Amino acid sequence: MSDLITDFFLNPIADRTGYNPINTLFYAALAIAAVYLIWLAFKKFKIRIGDDFFYGVLSFVLFGSTARVVTDAVDMGTLTAATPLHSLVLNSGLYQYGFLTVSPGIYVVVASLLLISIAILHRFGRMDLLKYIGIALFAFNFILLLPFFHYWMHAIPVLLMAAIPLAIAYYYFRDLPSALVVGAQALDGAATFYIIDIFSPLSGISYFEQHVISRAVGEFMDTYLLFYVIKIAIAFAAAYFVGREKMPMDEKRFILLIFIIIGLAPGLRDLLRMMAGT
Repeated sequence: MSDLITDFFLNPIADRTGYNPINTLFYAALAIAAVYLIWLAFKKFKIRIGDDFFYGVLSFVLFGSTARVVTDAVDMGTLTAATPLHSLVLNSGLYQYGFLTVSPGIYVVVASLLLISIAILHRFGRMDLLKYIGIALFAFNFILLLPFFHYWMHAIPVLLMAAIPLAIAYYYFRDLPSALVVGAQALDGAATFYIIDIFSPLSGISYFEQHVISRAVGEFMDTYLLFYVIKIAIAFAAAYFVGREKMPMDEKRFILLIFIIIGLAPGLRDLLRMMAGT
């Protein structure tokens, strides 16, 4: 049993090799169970999935993705002591590569901070402050990364590849959360395609796809362009069917939020990693 845990869970983190079929299935099952339990808790404590909650959660996704990129930059030596703040961060060991600062631990850390914030703000009836907490945490990490965005121009085609499906989806659905599902998944697919197929050969920096299914699609077609197209198609279908379902608006918003997080978190992380060349 210990060998199984070491080979399929601990070694991929230590060796930076990404996911395998075993840990992918385990993490997916764990995530589904966690999402269901969180939803039950929200219903029990009558926490509404309104706009303040919805966009507040997304601000924490921004925080999680940038925190993960800072960890990558520290680990790769890309983030240096450019300012006294950077020196302080490097000396603190806060972003040292380890279980709590990479997947899946980073999800646990961000989710814990988010749920604590939600519980406190719900108690005082100030859910409107949630997005400001997330934005402040995001801003701190983004400021750390700013001096090292040497490849920022390469973000333009990726953002365009995400923005066009987002605009089409908004025109079709006339609903921003539904459109964001498509935009977030398009961002993930676009970042993967551009970084591996275009940016990596141009820059000489080696990148690989960490997730099992997307890696299989890319290797089978010898390009990740199909992965981008598939992500958009699935996102459109998901947003369409959720929109047609006869269920309370809170449930629809919660499901759409999950779809957005699944695309936005890795997509933003990949985009920022490319911009920093890490």
